[in-house]
Amino acid sequence: MEQRTVGKVLIGNYEDLPVSLGKAVVVDDKELAVFRLSNGKVKAIENKCPHRGGVLSEGMVSGEHVFCPLHDWKINVSDGLVQAPDEGCVQTYRTTIEDDKVYVEITDK
Repeated sequence: MEQRTVGKVLIGNYEDLPVSLGKAVVVDDKELAVFRLSNGKVKAIENKCPHRGGVLSEGMVSGEHVFCPLHDWKINVSDGLVQAPDEGCVQTYRTTIEDDKVYVEITDK
């Protein structure tokens, strides 16, 4: 299915995002988990583990992965894929940084 960008939304200042910790952000009716990684990248994913709905913004971050706080499922914050032996995925959102402002792109998927 083709994705169409329907909006680019300001979610905050880059410097206000804690390094290697998650932050929950609500955009329209979507709750996102936003992460500023130790390499400086900012990633945004759906804030709900596909297993039992754990709040991913409260999970531990290691490299480009977050561990669900409920059952320790390991999820890649770049592609949203759950790592084996578990299965599943979460929605990912493209982020951009402009003049120290962080934006997330919301699609109609």
